[in-house]
Amino acid sequence: MIELYTWNTSNGRKASIMLEELGVTYNVHPINIGKDEQFSLEYRKTNPNSKIPALVDSEGPDGQPIVVFESGAILIYLAEKYGRLLPSAPRSRYEVLQWLMWQMGGVGPMFGQVHHFLRAAPEPVPYAIERYSKECRRLYGVLDERLHGREFVVDDYSIADIAIFPWVARYDWQKIDLAAFPNVKRWFERISARPAVQRGLNVPKT
Repeated sequence: MIELYTWNTSNGRKASIMLEELGVTYNVHPINIGKDEQFSLEYRKTNPNSKIPALVDSEGPDGQPIVVFESGAILIYLAEKYGRLLPSAPRSRYEVLQWLMWQMGGVGPMFGQVHHFLRAAPEPVPYAIERYSKECRRLYGVLDERLHGREFVVDDYSIADIAIFPWVARYDWQKIDLAAFPNVKRWFERISARPAVQRGLNVPKT
């Protein structure tokens, strides 16, 4: 059985969307980051970095329980365990992995900073807002160019799409007009229509 420790953030939704796409049974353990539950001693036994999501699989690769944290690692683990959403052909596999890392190293940190300075900072910091908003728009431009003439980030729907989508789903938080990025808008609407994505976005129910 898979135990998912998560909250309704962009990173958390990557894992729940993936599990819903795979159609596997899993238990949800809400970790309310608004109440700092991720810093509890109990949760730190699962993720020493005090972040969500984290996953415990009672049937790991060697038949023993395994703990996986970091959302990108969880996507790779599940894709390899179930043989889906990550190509086996080396060239396509590395294309998917590089776009996954693009999200992990660029989209996540930069969009997260935009969210913080536009929504959570105790007072406006114009330099930070301009810096991170500019980088956010640049990354949307990269994605828009990549999606020109493509339905998905790589050839077929994959963990790259699953990783990027929940961050784009917060475009309103970033004050992004998707109409300015028509290829992203088309892709976003296509992914949004998937039933598994719709279910995954609502995990955990709060």
